[in-house]
Amino acid sequence: MKDFAEKHKKLISFILFSLYVGCILISAQETPRKYVAYKATETIKIDGQANEASWKNAPWSELFIDIEGVKKPTYDTQVKMLWDENNIYFFARMKEPHVWGDITEHDAVIFHNNDFEVFLDPEGDVHGYYELEWNVLNTVWDQYLTAPYRAGNETLNGWEALGMQSAVAVQGTLNDPSDNDEGWTLEIAIPFQDLRTGYYQDNVPKGKFWRIGFSRVNWDHDITDGKYSRKKDPKTGKHLPEYNWVWSPQYVINMHEPERWGYVYFSENEVGSTPDQFEIPKDDRVKWHLYELYRDLIQQKGKFKWKMADGQKFTEPKIIQGKKVIAELENHKTGFTIWTKSPFTKKILAVGSDGQFRVLSK
Repeated sequence: MKDFAEKHKKLISFILFSLYVGCILISAQETPRKYVAYKATETIKIDGQANEASWKNAPWSELFIDIEGVKKPTYDTQVKMLWDENNIYFFARMKEPHVWGDITEHDAVIFHNNDFEVFLDPEGDVHGYYELEWNVLNTVWDQYLTAPYRAGNETLNGWEALGMQSAVAVQGTLNDPSDNDEGWTLEIAIPFQDLRTGYYQDNVPKGKFWRIGFSRVNWDHDITDGKYSRKKDPKTGKHLPEYNWVWSPQYVINMHEPERWGYVYFSENEVGSTPDQFEIPKDDRVKWHLYELYRDLIQQKGKFKWKMADGQKFTEPKIIQGKKVIAELENHKTGFTIWTKSPFTKKILAVGSDGQFRVLSK
């Protein structure tokens, strides 16, 4: 009897521990990933190789994960970042046993090939962001989006990153199905000048952070007469769904929710010198909650309940970093606003019905 009780005591302890770990994992998944980008110490030659000492000293990101944040991707993907007074630099490494691509037209739908994508929201207001895509042929699709699709945006396909440089290196043989490859690497330099929203704007983000997303699209493939193509379902004749592997999980199959992208902090320290620390601002954690409420409202899921008192709509308090946060919902002729007063900075944080984030003075 004693052995039986001891055995079940251990079982109960294991179950409680598993639930505890599960809660930690779920909590961790809700926090976007972060990366510290250091200053380059020499001129970076854009050749797809990353042979410079700066690149060798730059840390790798975490391995990419499935866009929904659960499944482990079939092939590994990682990225590095650097910056200097003129450019932000990216170096992506993609493992892939079959390196292929056939799209050569600029601004074509690049993700119909296997590709690598960069999303940039310098202002962090979830409006006015950049999407850039590359395939293994170094064919580029660069565009500016006035807002996410959910807000009824305009996509400016005519926007061009005129000073941008990029190069691809293949670790294997391109478009050759007779052997297995190691993968391909992509090196990118984007001038800050190309990302200005005003003629005289100083947008070099030293000591600041940007919201940045990375996505890798991969397809199952067929080989016909020695040529690669996207695999189709033999029953329907339609292409099989693509795989979406990302640096910071979106939890939905949609890269166009910028509030979920990762945080990249631009350290003023040179790469290889004193490591720098970056903590996500507490107000941004409040911001995430506001967007939870926003998505729930526009998708009409009804997960969050709104109460009414003294003519005001408000939610149950949520504890964020040990502080109580109560969001209010105001309806007006042009839509609605979800807002709260930050318990950390006393600023008003707000998300409008158009999905744009705003910070108002105290």
